[in-house]
Amino acid sequence: MLFNSIDFALFLPVVFALYWFVFQRSLKAQNLLIVVASYVFYGWWDWRFLSLIAFSTLLDFGIGLMLGREERAARRKLLLAASIIVNLGFLGFFKYYNFFLDNFIAAFTVMGMPIKVGMLHIVLPVGISFYTFQTLSYSIDVYCRKLEPSKDPMAFAAFVCFFPQLVAGPIERATNLLPQFFRPRIFERAKAVDGLRQMLWGMFKKVVIADNCAEYANLIFNNSSDYSGSTLALGAVLFAFQIYGDFSGYSDIAIGCSRLFGFDLMRNFAFPYFSRDIAEFWRRWHISLSTWFRDYLYIPLGGSRGGARTKVRNTFIIFLVSGFWHGANWTFIAWGLLHALFFLPLLLASRNRDNLTPVALGRVMPSFGELRRMLGTFAMVCVAWVFFRAEDLGHATRYIADMGTGLLAKAGYVETYNLIYWDLGYSIPALIAFLLVIEWKGRLDRHALEFFGFLSPRVVRWAFYSFIILLIGLFVPSGESPFIYFQF
Repeated sequence: MLFNSIDFALFLPVVFALYWFVFQRSLKAQNLLIVVASYVFYGWWDWRFLSLIAFSTLLDFGIGLMLGREERAARRKLLLAASIIVNLGFLGFFKYYNFFLDNFIAAFTVMGMPIKVGMLHIVLPVGISFYTFQTLSYSIDVYCRKLEPSKDPMAFAAFVCFFPQLVAGPIERATNLLPQFFRPRIFERAKAVDGLRQMLWGMFKKVVIADNCAEYANLIFNNSSDYSGSTLALGAVLFAFQIYGDFSGYSDIAIGCSRLFGFDLMRNFAFPYFSRDIAEFWRRWHISLSTWFRDYLYIPLGGSRGGARTKVRNTFIIFLVSGFWHGANWTFIAWGLLHALFFLPLLLASRNRDNLTPVALGRVMPSFGELRRMLGTFAMVCVAWVFFRAEDLGHATRYIADMGTGLLAKAGYVETYNLIYWDLGYSIPALIAFLLVIEWKGRLDRHALEFFGFLSPRVVRWAFYSFIILLIGLFVPSGESPFIYFQF
């Protein structure tokens, strides 16, 4: 079920009404409703994959109970290994089986020993990477004794399948989300209203920004050989805003929706395009994934405690694994590698923690130096996004080469101007400018519209909300558009 669908518009009020008006006196009943609603929400795509979520839930719930009773170190390691191997085994089969098989066949073909192995027609379950990492966090935290094992199967099942963040995050830690299913929830009007405010902005980013940028980004990327360097650069910028609006929009809707039910999810985006270097960008982009890799992979590998060689090794491992997490394609690995190369100079110079506070803190506008660093970081991110969006490595390298060699051609700028004037009609640049202005204004808050809750008089707030709703109505594309990160 898509957040930007009529189905969800009917589904959410029904679940909300049952949750607060029918089952509000019983915590167990509310958790049961969440499980049932979440299975309906996920099964809307393909009910057959519900068995994977159910199996993962039973596996890690059982392993958690056994870890809680087991004191022998060897047995505890064996139980943790079982959770990791089974969970990652399912993820590897559904997501990477054909990738590894295809590269295995290609390697033997290059060596002059062609082999024939039948490929499997595997359908990737929606969101499997997200809920797999979420359940793994539970097993690892119980093993490390950071969390007591859950003895309530319904509360644990609700934690695994909680529908707002089930298919595209945030990837919640068991230490943050699971205890919330054991605490009585009381409806807080201010919290719910702010949740709706965040959902509204998330819907704007998805429907108005992402879906409209996608139309022209797809046109340029799918016909890249027909366009000049400046137009290809425009395509990269449009895709940058497409993926940001799409993914951060989903996160805003998920976090806001969770607040309607009394839950607080971790922040997943913190205005990453206002970053002054790549290190800051990764502290602000897909925070739940980057911190997951930091805590469960980077630190166990030694983190930054060793010498320069250890730091470089661990950094490359993290970025390459992060790229591979996104999909079974060499383009994602190249995307991760490129970000590692961008990050490396900051790491070696010990400058990767220079920008820990928001840009232009205490000021209305950034300084010229801050603006220059933000634009430079954004340009680097856009170059890397080409690999993320391209069909294969050949397409990505040709795209970047053509973009670089043709960027200064005068005729190309005429072509790009005509594309913006006649096709985009300046509407998309204006909408992106509106997005940036509002997010700049709200960059110190948890989400872009939080500060609007404190505006007075009330008519100003409602006029602004009405304007956003009008924009959504005017620019909503025909048909339902799935979120990009559903494929991951």
